[in-house]
Amino acid sequence: QVQLVESGGGLVQAGGSLRLSCAATGTIFRINHMAWYRQGPGKQRELVARIESGGGTNYADSVKGRFTISRDKNTVHLQMTDLKPEDTAVYYCALEVWVTYWGRGTQVTVSA
Repeated sequence: QVQLVESGGGLVQAGGSLRLSCAATGTIFRINHMAWYRQGPGKQRELVARIESGGGTNYADSVKGRFTISRDKNTVHLQMTDLKPEDTAVYYCALEVWVTYWGRGTQVTVSA
């Protein structure tokens, strides 16, 4: 059984920064991707950033240059800078193997 626990969400003013973290525990296949998704009010869940076990990364166009994903074994971080009100969402950590495991989410609210 895999568990993902996120931390680091909160309320921040536009232009500010936050750092999200997610620790995965349990029986984890060695080769996996870890990712952050988000779901804003009235929107579908979308991929924010993904990092492969080999270190390769990809980002949504809307966050390129502002967000940085990193990982240390089975812990993944998302450094978010220059936050905008449209970044307001529940952010979910994901561990992707042949199935996807999800965290419970952490709220990020960016005020104008």
